[in-house]
Amino acid sequence: MLKLIKEVLKVGEATLPYPFAPVELAPGFRGKPQHDPALCIACAACAIACPPNALSITTDLDQGYQSWSIFVGRCIYCARCEEVCPTGAITLSPNFEMAVMNKEDLRERADYLLTACRQCGIYFAPTKEIDYMFALLQQSSVPAESIETARAQLEICPECKRKIDIPKLTEQLKLVELFKEAV
Repeated sequence: MLKLIKEVLKVGEATLPYPFAPVELAPGFRGKPQHDPALCIACAACAIACPPNALSITTDLDQGYQSWSIFVGRCIYCARCEEVCPTGAITLSPNFEMAVMNKEDLRERADYLLTACRQCGIYFAPTKEIDYMFALLQQSSVPAESIETARAQLEICPECKRKIDIPKLTEQLKLVELFKEAV
């Protein structure tokens, strides 16, 4: 018995004094996802990549806004959302203490305005996403006139783009047919 007590004293403490002392986390530790609404463009890449569907995007076309939400109780801390986010708006923090009395406290939500189509007025895409694409165009070596044209095209919904493009395509097909007949 004395040998056992001697061995235990020689080994020292085997446990950490947590929660009375902070825990040293390993590099790359993945804790609770942190969302920065100021950086987010509501592109939904994180919601598409999330395996357990902890992230979701809902769109209200009548009110003209899109809601981003996360339910941390469902998160598996895989970091897929962090990997696919083009702006770095979502990162995994070292926070792992998430005990709550009400499970609704594990939900986080952010709302984003949608852009209305220049042609028909229907809401179709997040304004911040269109602004982000416009900013990327401005950083490239595209001429200013082309950037303004691109901005106008970015603010047209897919349905109206189809209505505009179909006559152009049929005209091009007619030209191709005339060319084939001439050759």
